[in-house]
Amino acid sequence: MTADPPARRRPRVVPDAASDNAGFDDLLQVLGEQLGEATQSADPRSRRKLKNVTFEYEPDHTAVHDMAGDAGYSLASNWFTQLLAQLAVANSITKSQLCVFLYVAGGQQRGSGIARYTQQEITDGLNELAAKKGGKRITRSTVNRAIKALVGYKWVEQLGNGVIQLNVRLWFHGNSNTQHAVLEQLAVKHNRDPEAFPHAIGPADVHQEELDLDFTHNPHYGTGRRTG
Repeated sequence: MTADPPARRRPRVVPDAASDNAGFDDLLQVLGEQLGEATQSADPRSRRKLKNVTFEYEPDHTAVHDMAGDAGYSLASNWFTQLLAQLAVANSITKSQLCVFLYVAGGQQRGSGIARYTQQEITDGLNELAAKKGGKRITRSTVNRAIKALVGYKWVEQLGNGVIQLNVRLWFHGNSNTQHAVLEQLAVKHNRDPEAFPHAIGPADVHQEELDLDFTHNPHYGTGRRTG
């Protein structure tokens, strides 16, 4: 008498271990089976099976920055902000250079890194509070020298009269996508030179700068008292 052949077992599907969703799919399968059995046991007359399970996630809402003033905010390199403080203490940059850079950086147009200021507008803007107090004021010639120094440091780049391109790797008003777009434009403009603007950030050597303040009590006098 010939023995009956062994019953064939249905091959088991082994989840792909390389798949990130394998464990999650198994969990959903077990959950679906359990829910299906629970539904059938609760109502013996019903033979319906669970078709699918849907998960809903609550969106993660981010808060809005609470910044003083109505000019919004910019992103700044932490390395550069500390460098500014170190350079100022070491007298490696002048007070006028620091003031001009901060004023221009705070006035850049969103998503471009460009500030539209003439040298006279920068001068008037920096003197706004001093004029109200009747104190010393910075002169336009000092602003001119400061901008030339900042160009040499590769902190800014002059694009024409009244148009200043800020180094967006140091300070930028906008999101990361627009910043990378600006960086790509600058790279093409400078033939992707790793030493050109906005790279190779200066001053190259820490040295003692003359305190080129050239502040005056009244800009109409035409002469200033230099401190040093």
